[in-house]
Amino acid sequence: MFDFGIIPPAMFLGMVLFMLFGFPVAFSLGAVGIFFGLIGIATGHFQEVFLQALPYRFFGIVSNDLLLAIPFFTMMGAILERCGLAEDLLEGTGKLFGAVPGGIAYAVILVGAIMGAITGTVAASVITMGMISLPVMLRYGYSEKLATGVIAASGTMAQLIPPSLVLVILSDQLGKSVGDMYMGAVGPAMMQIGIFILFILGVSIFRPSLVPPLPKEVRGDLDWKLIRKVLAGMLPSIVLIFLVLGTIFLGLATPTEAGALGVVGALVLAAAHRRLTWPLMRQAMESTMSITSMVVMILVGSTCFSLVFQGMDGSRWIEHMLTGLPGGQTGFLLFVNFFIFFLAFFLDFFEIAFIVVPMLAPVAQHLGIDLIWFGVLICVNMQTSFMHPPFGFALFYLRSVAPKSVKTREIYLGSIPWVCMQLIIVGVVIFLPQSVTMWVEKPKELNLDKVKIEVPALGGGLGLPPIGGGSGGPNFDLGTPPSFGGAGAGTTPAAKPATDLSQPPVFK
Repeated sequence: MFDFGIIPPAMFLGMVLFMLFGFPVAFSLGAVGIFFGLIGIATGHFQEVFLQALPYRFFGIVSNDLLLAIPFFTMMGAILERCGLAEDLLEGTGKLFGAVPGGIAYAVILVGAIMGAITGTVAASVITMGMISLPVMLRYGYSEKLATGVIAASGTMAQLIPPSLVLVILSDQLGKSVGDMYMGAVGPAMMQIGIFILFILGVSIFRPSLVPPLPKEVRGDLDWKLIRKVLAGMLPSIVLIFLVLGTIFLGLATPTEAGALGVVGALVLAAAHRRLTWPLMRQAMESTMSITSMVVMILVGSTCFSLVFQGMDGSRWIEHMLTGLPGGQTGFLLFVNFFIFFLAFFLDFFEIAFIVVPMLAPVAQHLGIDLIWFGVLICVNMQTSFMHPPFGFALFYLRSVAPKSVKTREIYLGSIPWVCMQLIIVGVVIFLPQSVTMWVEKPKELNLDKVKIEVPALGGGLGLPPIGGGSGGPNFDLGTPPSFGGAGAGTTPAAKPATDLSQPPVFK
């Protein structure tokens, strides 16, 4: 380890100490970067000119067109959180599936997936479903652990289902297309929805008392009126999903442009639900500014940290440690996912994406790991950071809207089986990379053995021979004088005898 000096590991230790003393992550990263940057200049690791790259990197952050998608998607989620769309979806689907055991849980999973595909934010999904569905589930006999667990887990699907903010940031850090990252996340997202539904199905078969059906007087009759109501609630969502995701997948818009379209669609939906008011817009804009400024500050701090870390040969130190792990690609991925799962107990997903991912990406590329696969795998893993105690944000969101009768202990215990299911998805993605790569369009490979290059021959015109062989151009034989009244057409005049240069010239 010390072949590369003690400064790279000392930088990590300094960052941890700053955060343990309660300093914000962005300022901790910046302070450690500047402090060790001065040490690097004093010890001769690099010259002062090395740090002159920092202002240019900061300018590159704020002028990055891709990161402009973050405020758009954040504002879209903030508007939809308050416009009443989720209420219509939950009410209609809850009544539609209410006749079967676990019907409300199925509705929560479905609405969580739809809200994730619309908003891309966890807070909007968890808070909305917690306020609407949790009281109904508890009133009609659902287990507290199962009800809180399914709501929190369904809300976290917004991390994986496009247009996730995490996928946007990971694509920027890994240097990959956002559209490819979104397509790669489709397979794991579908697997996650499927395993959640199978879990509820298993509970309804073996422990039906935990997920009783709704009484008929509550759910009403299953008729065309109810089906039309459900479809009417889903139609705006489908249109908005196409505006955001469809335009990206079809190549009609960039992620930034699709985010702007999503904001316009969210405003239209809010106006249709008669919720488009000045207080709503003010809250949405304040939330957008808060999240965007937080992301930019963390990115600025992590840029300062990573520049000095690279100047200290920290990237070589990490590559030296991780490429020597047993098991090749699989061993590296297992270690990285265990490491990120541990970090998620203390760090937010933004901090992991900006600090850890840029250090791991070169090693993954060196081992031949597809970076789309690597990015989606990290996204699936970071999804668990919202669920596992003690710092799971989804649990905090749910605690803020849950009835006081629901104990925090029940919320934490209810999250355990759902975290285990998410870890199963992590294992599937590690050992079955096709679950990600099969959805991504493969670049066309060029077979150099079958490439034939034809270069037109030069010369050949005006009676000149072609250069390098070939037939050359048309020969008009301009060196032969025309014949006027002489030999017939097509005949060639007799050639003059050659001059004998061995004899003296004769003058007549």
